[in-house]
Amino acid sequence: MMMSPPLALAPFRWLTEPFHYEFMQRALLGCALVGFTNGFLSAFIVLRRLALLADALSHSLLPGLAIGAIFFGLAPLGLFSGAVVAALLVGIGGQLVARSSRLKDETAIGALYTVAFAIGIILLKYSRVPVDLTHFLFGNILGVSNSDLWIIYAVGFLSAVSLVSLQRGLLLTLFEPSVAQSLGVPVARLNYLLITLIVLAMIASLQAVGVVLSVGLLVLPAATVYLLSDSYRALSWFGGLLGAGGACVGLLLSYWTDIPSGPAIVLVLGVCFVAALVFGPRYGVLARYLRPHHLHGESLARWAKPAPVAPVPANAPEEAPLS
Repeated sequence: MMMSPPLALAPFRWLTEPFHYEFMQRALLGCALVGFTNGFLSAFIVLRRLALLADALSHSLLPGLAIGAIFFGLAPLGLFSGAVVAALLVGIGGQLVARSSRLKDETAIGALYTVAFAIGIILLKYSRVPVDLTHFLFGNILGVSNSDLWIIYAVGFLSAVSLVSLQRGLLLTLFEPSVAQSLGVPVARLNYLLITLIVLAMIASLQAVGVVLSVGLLVLPAATVYLLSDSYRALSWFGGLLGAGGACVGLLLSYWTDIPSGPAIVLVLGVCFVAALVFGPRYGVLARYLRPHHLHGESLARWAKPAPVAPVPANAPEEAPLS
């Protein structure tokens, strides 16, 4: 039998009420795992400028989910397998189309994912189970099961271990792909690995934010930290913490205000992004506006640099001293 809270704490009971329910505890754990995985991977999305690719891959999950629902019902493993196959076909297929034609990567992937998304919407009509399209599109973290949590944990562990162990090669591939290739780094394999991890992270995020909003979890955390710091370590680890915290706060906000959890999570991360954009101490709009500027600041900075000194050859004769 639960004891009623003291009268002094009764007005604040709404703050702790969500933590008393088992489904909310499971949902908060899922949000923390999903948010950290996406936030950690978000650093590579921002540095590699893969936001549009991530958006395309998120929409391409829908036909795989529909096929999984048709053949396996709502079994998590069936939905997971179908989504992986569909997204990888679009992501890797777009690169193969671009290499074998005059189309660019973005154009090829854009053409494939729009067709895949349309096919997914049509296939959902023929599923054997009553599937609410809005759950696939915008998520429903409150319905997360133990099987979903295990999938989320496995994807998060695999992503973190892969990104940390291959960090040096991945960073070299991101910034200097030609140099990385000359040093023997498998650039193509690392790119395919990155796409695979993006797909797995999106599938793990389906219960939280759905197909349409999953790109928000993959872009907003690192984009926010990128406005505050120049460190890659901060971009990855603080991005993961921001993703986990924003996902949990968004879930609680959705419980207290009775709004969908997926939009609430993305909205919280969006508020953090706008705050960093406006109030960032170094790259924020207000900081740049309030920072004193000299009328000829660029000219002064250029002329203040010391002139380069030409190197003296080792066998050059020494000058005679002045008498």
